[in-house]
Amino acid sequence: MDRYDPLRARTITLVGLMGVGKSSVGRRLANALDMPFRDADTEVETAAGRSIPEIFADLGEAAFREGERRVIARLLDEPPHVLATGGGAFMNAETRALIKARSISVWLKADLEVLAKRVGRKDNRPLLAGKDPMDVLKAQAEVRYPVYAEADVTVETGDTAHHVAVDQVIRAISAYLEAK
Repeated sequence: MDRYDPLRARTITLVGLMGVGKSSVGRRLANALDMPFRDADTEVETAAGRSIPEIFADLGEAAFREGERRVIARLLDEPPHVLATGGGAFMNAETRALIKARSISVWLKADLEVLAKRVGRKDNRPLLAGKDPMDVLKAQAEVRYPVYAEADVTVETGDTAHHVAVDQVIRAISAYLEAK
């Protein structure tokens, strides 16, 4: 048995605002723990046969969230893995209940200035289309932070390198499991 075995017993679900590193940190975390990695956004796109911006444009956010909920429910039935969710997934009460029941939830949190800089570099985020990233992130933080705070573990990542964030997550989950 190695020291990471207790961390591999359940799926680890990453939640947080766009740009916080759920996918990039999640991939490295899965690698460090020798677990499979799943990205809910990628899985939604595969299931729908179209990109998230296309789903938003063609079907609307409500249809996207319903598809996301179904995909996350299916993923949480799989053997333990690291799961990166979209920024809004944890806001859905049903999805949040599933995540809390079937996994260890980790809120990755970073300063909004850091996130605005990161997400401003890409134009593939439908919720940012034609808007100032900082305004969108501030509005999302106001609504989402109280809900993200329901996650089992919170990790403040700041503007650190991904491997540092991975170490922080591993330490935080280990501490959480020891306290249980």
